[in-house]
Amino acid sequence: MTAARSPVPPRIACLVPSITELLFALGLGWVVVARTGYCVHPAPAVAEVPKVGGTKSVNLAKLRRLAPSHAIVNIDENRLETATALRQFVPEVIVTHPGAPQDVPALIEQIARPFADLPGVAERASALVAAVRSELARTHAVGQSPRQVLYLIWREPWMTVARDTYISRLLACVGWRTCPDVTGGPQGAARYPSLRGDEPWLRDVQEVLLSSEPYAFGAEHLAPAQALCPQARVRLVDGERLSWYGVRTVDGLRYARELAAST
Repeated sequence: MTAARSPVPPRIACLVPSITELLFALGLGWVVVARTGYCVHPAPAVAEVPKVGGTKSVNLAKLRRLAPSHAIVNIDENRLETATALRQFVPEVIVTHPGAPQDVPALIEQIARPFADLPGVAERASALVAAVRSELARTHAVGQSPRQVLYLIWREPWMTVARDTYISRLLACVGWRTCPDVTGGPQGAARYPSLRGDEPWLRDVQEVLLSSEPYAFGAEHLAPAQALCPQARVRLVDGERLSWYGVRTVDGLRYARELAAST
């Protein structure tokens, strides 16, 4: 009698930093075979996973050699042509696009579902979904004074976030409205508008948040940002806590509450 053969484990290529971290939190780190150079958490465990370039400059030849069974991409962070190319040699391409903290429970379930038969994955996903929902409820239960906020992600030119981005919607959970009052659509550069620096609404901004990523703002940028919005309080903030989703959503909501409470 022939013994039953064990199923072949999946081989996951993840090109989304937040989701690489999520995969490890779900207990799937052992089947992650490729990541980008920006997928740096959880350290040091992720250091064992081969890098295949950046989120927008993927080395497809190297990735093909790693023979992934699944590839995970994101509409904001990866290029459409990359996803199209992946479909030529990866059996399953998983496309993600969480636009708000409220989307994260569904994202966790989306990532866990193809691997739910692996030990512990479904249980970890369920626990994380419950934690995110609990933190969302706790955040919405806290009354906060509305504030007009400029969240800067780049300089020369100054760049900020549209109101339909994850960052803006996370800040909206504590009553903070990002400026300008624009939406950027489902994808593209309009989601991260640039500023001339002489827009009239800059005078009404109450808070300027200088993110630690993708541009590494430091103390030397406080004065130029203050000149941009003379009436505002200017602060350096941890961009990972406010822009990474999945595992970070619970901490991101707590951090936003801390920022709002210190106004």
